[in-house]
Amino acid sequence: MYIDEDSEESSPFVMLTSPSKSWPASYGKKNGMWYASPGNQGWGSKPASRKPSIMEADLGTLSTTSGSIKRSAGRVIRIINNLDHSVQCRVLLNLRTSQPFEEVLEDLGQVLKINGAKKMYTGTGQEVRSFSQLRNEFADVDTFYLATGTALIAGSPIRRSRSRPSVVAAAPILPTEELPKVPLRGTRPRSKSRPRILYAPESEILRPNGEYTMLDIMKEEPTKVTIRGLRRTFYPPVHHAPADNSPPDKKLQLQWVHGYRGIDARRNLWVLPTGELLYYVAAVAVLFDRDEDAQRHYIGHTEDIMCMDVHPSRELVASGQKAGRDRKSQAHVRIWSTESLQTLYVFGMGELDTGVTAVAFSQLNGGSYILAVDSGRESILSVWQWQWGHLLGKVATLQEGLSGAAFHPLDDNLIITHGRGHLAFWHRRKDGFFERTDIVKQPSRSHITSVQFEPDGDVITADSDGFITIYSVDSDGAYFVRTEFEAHNKGIGCLIMLGEGTLLSGGEKDRKIAAWDSLQNYKKIADTKLPEAAGGVRTIYPQRPGRNDGNIYVGTTRNNILEGSLQRRFTQVVFGHGRQLWGLAAHPEDELYATAGHDKHVALWRKNKLIWTIQTGYECVALAFHPFGTALAAGSTEGHLLVINCDNGSVMLTLRVCGSPLNCVSYNQVGDMIAMGSQNGSIYLFRVSRDGFSYKKVNKIRGSQPLTHLDWSMDGNFVQTVTIDFDLLFWDAKSLSPERSPIAMKDVKWLTSNCTVGFLVAGQWSNRYYSSANTIIATCSRSAAHDMLASGDAEGYLRLYRYPCISPRAEFHESKVYSGMLACARFLCGDHTLITVGGTDASLMVWDIVEE
Repeated sequence: MYIDEDSEESSPFVMLTSPSKSWPASYGKKNGMWYASPGNQGWGSKPASRKPSIMEADLGTLSTTSGSIKRSAGRVIRIINNLDHSVQCRVLLNLRTSQPFEEVLEDLGQVLKINGAKKMYTGTGQEVRSFSQLRNEFADVDTFYLATGTALIAGSPIRRSRSRPSVVAAAPILPTEELPKVPLRGTRPRSKSRPRILYAPESEILRPNGEYTMLDIMKEEPTKVTIRGLRRTFYPPVHHAPADNSPPDKKLQLQWVHGYRGIDARRNLWVLPTGELLYYVAAVAVLFDRDEDAQRHYIGHTEDIMCMDVHPSRELVASGQKAGRDRKSQAHVRIWSTESLQTLYVFGMGELDTGVTAVAFSQLNGGSYILAVDSGRESILSVWQWQWGHLLGKVATLQEGLSGAAFHPLDDNLIITHGRGHLAFWHRRKDGFFERTDIVKQPSRSHITSVQFEPDGDVITADSDGFITIYSVDSDGAYFVRTEFEAHNKGIGCLIMLGEGTLLSGGEKDRKIAAWDSLQNYKKIADTKLPEAAGGVRTIYPQRPGRNDGNIYVGTTRNNILEGSLQRRFTQVVFGHGRQLWGLAAHPEDELYATAGHDKHVALWRKNKLIWTIQTGYECVALAFHPFGTALAAGSTEGHLLVINCDNGSVMLTLRVCGSPLNCVSYNQVGDMIAMGSQNGSIYLFRVSRDGFSYKKVNKIRGSQPLTHLDWSMDGNFVQTVTIDFDLLFWDAKSLSPERSPIAMKDVKWLTSNCTVGFLVAGQWSNRYYSSANTIIATCSRSAAHDMLASGDAEGYLRLYRYPCISPRAEFHESKVYSGMLACARFLCGDHTLITVGGTDASLMVWDIVEE
């Protein structure tokens, strides 16, 4: 029987799950009113203009803070056919109905296919004789059995299956308008072809504290997500936490950035008047105070920073970014304050094409002019009066491989550009046109890597062949080579002229730093060599500008920053992975995390502190901590499994697993089994003992598609993986076979949520609030408290959602500090910190999770 439109007193119960009929699910409640689906589908379109029924007035009391249901209004109970326990139903029973209790039992019996139901019993065999008993004596009982006579409660009403978890069929809540009136007596026709409904265990249906929410009594349809043009269907579990589409109460705040961009950038390290080091990583400008061991960050850019320059006052910075895929990420230059980190000026929007190759302030007029070189095909050079945003002139250099530009220190209208086979002087006339003078004649194989100036204005260049060349001007204004000498073996990374006339040069290949006396025709004063692990020299800057103490900072090609002098050893100030960084794992019991990259380094960190780093013989792309926290497993690109002691970083074991990269590695909850997903599509299982230091191969489960992410089930019986084509696959770790039915796996509880597809994380795909409709999710991570989901996509966006994240209307907090794919994100123990790695840019960032 169902609630009548005009009287809540005449309705004994509402079915919440039905063994025979599924009601349309296009309905909901908005602003306190129930509404129907568009086009008169579902329950109709007549507006509700009557007094509230029990559905409106009493359902709100189902979920109460005290954990109990409003007994005077209604109760949610489960009724079971005593003769066939697979026939079950949950109903909202109206305890205010005027219908006799015996008639209600007969009506409930019709729902359960029992003709002439006369008795109701509890699970312990006690008979229920009245509504009063339901309201008082059996107030804490939620499951009852219906029978025609004396009941014999035989066995559990729950059907269990190891390989196919049971399913609950939930029906939608009935709305209040235009409900069909069903006779109180009589038999309703039922189809014999309809399947029986199987129920999950009691603990998965009923909450221990008795609380119910609207989600508990609503039927959920499978979620369908379109990824790369293919539609995928994910099935809802019987019971899960309610979905909340509002943004989380907490947000992400950048706390620390590890590494330095030296692998492909030059002239990107400065020292500010405050003593802070200034450099950039990905889309973040980092101001590192070594004395306070603290960082500040300028995060105004939306794509990778490509170049930077410091104003002559050393209080302002200009930084140029590459172009992104949307209008918000156009190439432009930003001028910002080093004190307040506030953006002061932005220019170049719509003028610059694919990015900014070089940016530089003028020197003679106090930095009033700024130049920018576009990285597009024409390499357009433009000059701006940045305080007013005026474009003073521009010219197409038509030079491929242009890598740098600078104003002449004695002439603000003279600009020098350099690059691959290119060195040219540009004189800007008053009408805005440029006159070009090529110093290096085409064709030339030399790459001019750096430009500096002598105090009298002569130009000093360094090239990829290891030569330093000094150009002077004759009486007719023509440039000629005054001096040229070989300074390094092969390429020179940078030049810097110190105040006392000493020129420092750094070699990219030979790793040497040499000092030359410009006052004695560039006689070598001294040199030193960096250790091999540090890499070649990318840029040099004095520790205390204006002082002649010889102490310098050195940025290297392996993304490290060192400090020292030519008279003493260099020590590491900033460590970064030297190549692509993909491996990341969080410690299970402490705020520690490990990283591994293509540079063959594995490192252990505690937030902003490096604990240890080791160099292995393999490029590692996947990491996992043993549940005891004693061992660290690393999967390599050559199919090796490395087991590392977390205490000291020593490699304890190296196993050859297969010939393909091990893209994902994970231990089960108890730590006696490890699963490895390979590029060849197979899952490799090993038995683990001795606290994670002993391994024995069990077998492999063959697959065909490369695997990228992996999760164990809570009971250790199953594994779920994501393929490179974003298919969600399930594997039975006991029978060593793929599980073909996703419906059978929908109620499995998972230890982690690293797989990027699935019902409980579907809201991060095709989200209506994304700027791009084709966003590809590259990584995700669920917090230990199961209340937050961190997600990173292929365009560098980092987002924080509530968990579960089911609807494409789920809102989020967003940060954009990467240009390329965000390779991996993991919550640390305690859910106070999130770690992200940037993949191709080798960046490593630490985020604090703070209150909104």
